[in-house]
Amino acid sequence: MLLYRDGHRVTLFERFDTPRPIGSGLMIQPTGRAVLRELGLEEALIAGGARIERLFGLNDRGRKVLDVRYDALDAGAFGIGIHRASLFDLLHRAVANEKIAIEGARTIAGRDGGALLFADGSRAGPFDLIVDALGSRSTLAPQTGRELAYGALWASLDWTEGFDAHALEQRYRAASRMVGVLPIGGNHAAFFWSLRADRLDAWRVAGLDVWKDEVRALWPATAPLLDQVADPDQLTFARYAHRTLRRPVEPGLIHLGDAWHSTSPQLGQGVNMALLDAWALAFALRERESLADALALAASLRREHVGLYQLMSRLFTPVYQSDSTMLPLLRDVVVAPLAKTWPAPKVMAAMVAGIVGSPLRRLGLA
Repeated sequence: MLLYRDGHRVTLFERFDTPRPIGSGLMIQPTGRAVLRELGLEEALIAGGARIERLFGLNDRGRKVLDVRYDALDAGAFGIGIHRASLFDLLHRAVANEKIAIEGARTIAGRDGGALLFADGSRAGPFDLIVDALGSRSTLAPQTGRELAYGALWASLDWTEGFDAHALEQRYRAASRMVGVLPIGGNHAAFFWSLRADRLDAWRVAGLDVWKDEVRALWPATAPLLDQVADPDQLTFARYAHRTLRRPVEPGLIHLGDAWHSTSPQLGQGVNMALLDAWALAFALRERESLADALALAASLRREHVGLYQLMSRLFTPVYQSDSTMLPLLRDVVVAPLAKTWPAPKVMAAMVAGIVGSPLRRLGLA
C-alpha cells in the first residue's frame, strides 16, 4: 500500500488460492500502531482488537515475576491484542480497496535476476524490485540461524470471566511450563501453552485430558477455556527460530520482516518489526533517486533497532522458555524484585513497546 500510494506499480504474489491468515493472537505495539496510523488504519485496528495496558505473570508459587505497564512510559501508551485474522482482514480490505493486483496460487521457488520463479515452472517479471515477505523459511533468502527448542500451542477461544480484559496474563513453572491468555477483541482470547517441539508427538499421544490436568494444575482459572477445547486440531503448534540475514539487501531485492530477522515471540515484536521495515523501504525510496541507494538506506535505518531486539530476544527467551533451572530461579528471586525499582519499570515498558533505540524518530514517525 505504501509503495502503491507513492506511485509505484505493485503486484502481490500469494501462495494460497485466496489470501488468508494463519495463526492466533498477536500484539500491536506503539511502533506498529505508528505505521498503521500513517496508512489510515489505526482506528479500525483499535476497534477490532483489545486495548492492552499491562503484561502480568505469576510463577507456580504465586510470586509476581512479570509486571510491565505501558503507562510507565506515558499515560496514553498501550498495545493492542488482536487476532491475526482481524489484522489480516484489515490490511487485505485496504489492499483490495486500492485495487492492488494480487495473484493467488503462486508458490515462489526462487528468482532469476529480477524475475520470480514459481513452483509450477512459470515465471513473472522482470521487476525493478522484489520485496521478500515470505517469512523465516523464505525461498528467496539463504537459510541461516537456528530453530528454537520451544514453540507454543495456540488456540482462539471465547472470552470467559476470571481474566484481566486489558492484560496479557501468564503463569509459569520454572521456564519449561508456561500458559498465557491474551484478549484479542470481539469477545475472544488467544490461549497458548509453551511446549518443546520434540515433545509434540508425545503430547498428542497422551491426549487432551492429561494435558488439561497439567494446565489446570498450573492455573485453575483456565478451566472454562480448556472446556472449549474438544479436539487437538483446535490447537496450532507454532515453531520459532532465531535468524538474522547478514545482508538483507541484494541487487533488486530486499528482505523484510521474518525473511530478514526472526525471534521468539517473548517480546511481542514480530509484526511490529515487519511494519517498521515496510515503512523504512517506502521512506527510503522517497529519499533516494537510485534504487541501490534507497535499499541501502532502508537497511541502515532498521539495522540498529533490529540488532537490539535480536540481542534482547536471545537474552530473554531462555528465561521464559527453556529447560534451565537456574535462569527462572534468578528471574523469580533476583530480577523480579529489582524490576520494581526505578528506572526498571520504564525501561521494561520501553522494551515491550518496541521503542528502545528510537526507531520511530529515525523513520520520521510520530
